[in-house]
Amino acid sequence: MTTQVDPRLLDAGTKAAVLSQALPYIREFSGKVVVIKYGGHAMDDPALSDLFAVDVVLMRLVGIHPVVVHGGGPQISALMRRLGKEPEFVDGRRVTDADTVDIARMALVGKVNREVVTALNRHGSHAVGVSGEDANLIRVRQRDPKLGFVGDVDSIDSTLLVRMLREELIPVVATIGVDTSGQPYNCNADTVAGAIAEALTAEKLVYLTDVAGIYSDWPDEASLIDRIDVDGLEALVANGVVSEGMIPKVESCVAALRNGVRRAHVLDGRLPHALLLEFFTDEGVGTMVQGPST
Repeated sequence: MTTQVDPRLLDAGTKAAVLSQALPYIREFSGKVVVIKYGGHAMDDPALSDLFAVDVVLMRLVGIHPVVVHGGGPQISALMRRLGKEPEFVDGRRVTDADTVDIARMALVGKVNREVVTALNRHGSHAVGVSGEDANLIRVRQRDPKLGFVGDVDSIDSTLLVRMLREELIPVVATIGVDTSGQPYNCNADTVAGAIAEALTAEKLVYLTDVAGIYSDWPDEASLIDRIDVDGLEALVANGVVSEGMIPKVESCVAALRNGVRRAHVLDGRLPHALLLEFFTDEGVGTMVQGPST
């Protein structure tokens, strides 16, 4: 006679195993700062957006200190068109005149930031939205006069973020920066996330993307890299292996890892609970980049 196992007990046992597997990781990362660059399809899909919010709030509740950094290029373009202004690009970068930078502020600070904060706060009152203009958080310099108000990160003043983390809040950062005169600039969110991780000496820097990770021979899926160190990652860039869209993420990873961040991760944000799978399971997902040996 075959013994039948109650599927409810099997499910409960599986859940218990997952939770027990998570315990050492919770201990390891409790009290540590993690910077998460949020974007791509994970931001556009309401179901994935809610799962992302659940993951981040859960991380906060088990003692991790997440900082969320977001961009919003598609949202900026959509608002521009609604206002009768067609987006213009030079070498893949948005031309940002005075009107466009105002639209970028409206899209990033007034819309996207509010939406991310609201999603997080549906699961607990922890998230607070800030812009790089607040307390001179993101200081920038002009990238190229022909691009207008597009800024490269000059420095990060992490004072505001540190205060928020001490109060056990979740900062959500819109990537508008300012120069020394107070002029706002649109900034690359990947670069800002890396700079903030470096300024906070974060334990981890995480990029949520629309691909499974970093590939050694894109788009060959079999070439997905599971783990690599920062020297190996630099070699991929030098050899022209990294795809064009991944370059800002990879360069930001390298800079952060060379300046105090321990690990960086590139994850597929289309995968439900990608953050929890990476942080709290033995297998993990995506590509992990290890910092220099100490």
